[in-house]
Amino acid sequence: MSGGTTLENANPVVFQRSGDRLLTSNEEDEDVHDPIDEREIFDLIRSISDPEHPLSLEELNVVEQARVKVSDAESIVGIEFTPTIPHCSMATLIGLSIKVKLLRSLPNRFKIDVHITPGTHASEEAVNKQLADKERVAAALENSSLLEVVNQCLTPTRSI
Repeated sequence: MSGGTTLENANPVVFQRSGDRLLTSNEEDEDVHDPIDEREIFDLIRSISDPEHPLSLEELNVVEQARVKVSDAESIVGIEFTPTIPHCSMATLIGLSIKVKLLRSLPNRFKIDVHITPGTHASEEAVNKQLADKERVAAALENSSLLEVVNQCLTPTRSI
């Protein structure tokens, strides 16, 4: 958030974080095929910082493991995220941050679909269209100011 700007959601509800996932010996063994699953994807995105608050997307309930869908065999990852308010002006930036985190973290074989949970945002269709358009996403990431904000969202501000 830039200085002097009024927060859209000044007092968001803060949710408790889920516990950390315990890794199995098979997951730690590089020689064993370990399909990517919903929890692994959730673990990648849960600590992304909200652009307006010093809280994670998990703490604001913007992302939930139940809204992560993965098909390792088909190389598809789908994420639904829920903005904290129906008119959130940061929805596209949040979706872009999620998409960038997954693009940077997953093998290139994965198709990544990030969209707003149906019925939770006033501009749902427009935001989803922007996030689904590869050229718009690429253009956004060429904007150094926007990329800096995305990178700030992806940088943990505290140990989570």
